[in-house]
Amino acid sequence: MVEIKNLTKKYGDKLAVDNISFSVPKGEILGFLGPNGAGKSTTMNILTGYLSCTSGEVKIDGYDILDNPIEAKKRIGYLPEHPPLYMDMTVSEYLDFVYELKGATEDKKEHLDKIMEAVKITDVKDRLISNLSKGYKQRVGLAQAMVGSPEVLILDEPTVGLDPKQIIEIRDVIKKLGKDHTVILSSHILQEVNAICERVIIINNGRLVASDTAENLGKSISNENKFQLRVAGDERTILDALENIAGIKYIKSLGRKETGSIDFIIEAEPNMDVRTPIFNALAQNSLPILAMQAMDLSLEDIFLEVTQ
Repeated sequence: MVEIKNLTKKYGDKLAVDNISFSVPKGEILGFLGPNGAGKSTTMNILTGYLSCTSGEVKIDGYDILDNPIEAKKRIGYLPEHPPLYMDMTVSEYLDFVYELKGATEDKKEHLDKIMEAVKITDVKDRLISNLSKGYKQRVGLAQAMVGSPEVLILDEPTVGLDPKQIIEIRDVIKKLGKDHTVILSSHILQEVNAICERVIIINNGRLVASDTAENLGKSISNENKFQLRVAGDERTILDALENIAGIKYIKSLGRKETGSIDFIIEAEPNMDVRTPIFNALAQNSLPILAMQAMDLSLEDIFLEVTQ
């Protein structure tokens, strides 16, 4: 649905985007990440046709954004970080204006009512946008991106200014949209990206430095095989049961976090699965396992690792 090949953008001698390539198939929600100044906003502006590239190509559903901009832009819904709202219009008037501007062909009332219901702004449709809270203004911005049912949605910080309940609601909306749309989501809230996106792309200094699921990126960056273990029983007895298991590199006690149990961090040798031997050893000594959890790298850890 979205294809980017050898995309490069220069501002004079400064290379803002350096020969990046990636594609996003229909129905995928892609997290697009990068530190400030990495070239993320420039790339998104080129994707929407707002900026031209120095070299390379961008295709939306097969249409080149420069050679066939009208057809390409018909298929894009864009929510910039600061939504393009007309403050002296009501919500209904504004969405009606956007509908006409985009040349949408759906039944207007049914289409706009459905969008307003999806982003939960039906109750403010007759209010002036200038009188809305920041959270509601953000929702109206998301609604305008959805007008015309574009195949591709490009969302830049879609939950800025929303309270926790509103953030969850908008996350649910975006997930539902991802079933029928291609969604490219940029956000500085990495937990949000991790909760919504199926794959992440990270750029730094204009270059693509990572592209995969967060889980696979964590595995590729770290060769560590660590997990946290909580066992009911005496610490010395537990250690005696664990220390003779082949494949364990080290065991670190974290002390008592719950009455009657001890927490441990265990690291195994690469490509060694020691969970079954641990279970068997502790079971033989009547030491119940209360919790066992892998210590995977978080998206924040991955982001810092590939951008520093």
